[in-house]
Amino acid sequence: MNLKKIFLLITIFSSVCSFAQNFNEEEIELNYNNVNLYGTLLSSSSANSTIVLIIPGSGPTDRDGNSLMIDGKNNSLKYLAEDLMEQGIPSLRIDKRGVGESAEAMVKEEDLRFEIYVEDVKNWVKLLIEDTRFKKVIIAGHSEGSLIGMLAAQQANVAGFISLAGTGVAADEIIKTQMETQPDLIKNEVNRVFEKLKAGDTVGNVNPMLFSLFRPSVQPYMISWIKYNPTVEIAKLSVPALIIQGTTDIQVSAKDAELLHKALPKSKMVLIENMNHVFKSAPLNQKENIATYSNPALKNVPQLADEIIQFIHAIN
Repeated sequence: MNLKKIFLLITIFSSVCSFAQNFNEEEIELNYNNVNLYGTLLSSSSANSTIVLIIPGSGPTDRDGNSLMIDGKNNSLKYLAEDLMEQGIPSLRIDKRGVGESAEAMVKEEDLRFEIYVEDVKNWVKLLIEDTRFKKVIIAGHSEGSLIGMLAAQQANVAGFISLAGTGVAADEIIKTQMETQPDLIKNEVNRVFEKLKAGDTVGNVNPMLFSLFRPSVQPYMISWIKYNPTVEIAKLSVPALIIQGTTDIQVSAKDAELLHKALPKSKMVLIENMNHVFKSAPLNQKENIATYSNPALKNVPQLADEIIQFIHAIN
């Protein structure tokens, strides 16, 4: 092996060692109201920096962006945190109550309300603000986490808000759209139930075919969730906001990003070409797109972290 190759290997080895020495990953625990929640903090030895609080999406999605409903991992949020840290931006990614290490914090289904998730995020923000290593906190919410994040950002002391593939319409409208291919009997029943829930009333008799969606124990949560329209809520923000959406996202569309941006014109909207819902480069073909949800070998589209870093530097 010649001297040039030896020097190159030494340089690469030194860079890897430097990364390991300068960046730390640690488990963080939040305790409040007799609840224990957990997350992963990725930080450096330098103090007084801006940190990003990353909120995962809907359902059983953990801090790394992986869902228990999918056989395999995409590590979308984990890779995002690592990409940010490579540019010196620390982050805290969390397990929502009921998911991952925070599983035991879940309340009974009939007692769950959307505001509970918002309150959890507000307390995570408080924990980070009290940490002397960080001077500012920015909330980044993915998918459903976008709505949770924008509600928390209205009430918590944050420096900015980032919507990652966040929907621009209320949850009931999303579900109605998903039901458009169903028979009229089902669509009419969905509309009837949502009309009652939007008024704040529970529904006693529901078509058995829709019981899993509208079972009595979940209706109070549904009432608390569908009352929030993302375009109304994002308009209430007084902090800088960044709206990021991928053009090959088959769950949330560019139209959603446009609705959010229109509601908050001072926000910055970025459409990333060929990025799907889990931040991977993917075609619109559904089978090929969904395949990326369970392929941990795929890294995130680099532009995602680049846009977030630019946004943070502009705030600082």
